[in-house]
Amino acid sequence: MMSDRFVAKFTNTIGARGLRAIGKLNVPAYRWSGGRIANKVGDGPVLLLTTTGRKSGEARTTPILYLAQGEAMVLIETNGGNEKLPGWSHNLRAKPLAEVEIGKRKLMVTARVAEGAERAELWSACVGQYAGFDDYLKWLKRTPSVWVLEPTTKARGEDDESHADVGTTRESAAAAADTTPSDII
Repeated sequence: MMSDRFVAKFTNTIGARGLRAIGKLNVPAYRWSGGRIANKVGDGPVLLLTTTGRKSGEARTTPILYLAQGEAMVLIETNGGNEKLPGWSHNLRAKPLAEVEIGKRKLMVTARVAEGAERAELWSACVGQYAGFDDYLKWLKRTPSVWVLEPTTKARGEDDESHADVGTTRESAAAAADTTPSDII
């Protein structure tokens, strides 16, 4: 097996375009095999993350190294040590609802960026699984965000506003035409 240092150097050397090209080969291999092929980077597991393109509105799938933290998954936006932010990061900032595939299992997730002590703890745990993250820091001029993906029950593409809890107040229920004026009084 290749060392984390070797993998880190390789991913940094091929650049962001090279990573995208490898990802385009990785995704169908991963799906075809039910996650048995192209499912590791060193000792770290890989998931497929499907986000909604912030400009195109189209589904975009990317293989990403992750750390399992209970029900949540942790991702780091190092982009293989390349300065350019990965597209999935931009997409999650624009719309934090996404789909994750781990093996044959698919689940919807809501993404958020970890901050402060939580970020430090998760970074350390990620480095414990894949030491290449520390190598990436040597090459980056930016501080990579640590993302936490938490399972949700929403389907990808649903807007938060379209499923707001209408009826929690009389005013919102009336505004949604769920009541008549006499129901409010």
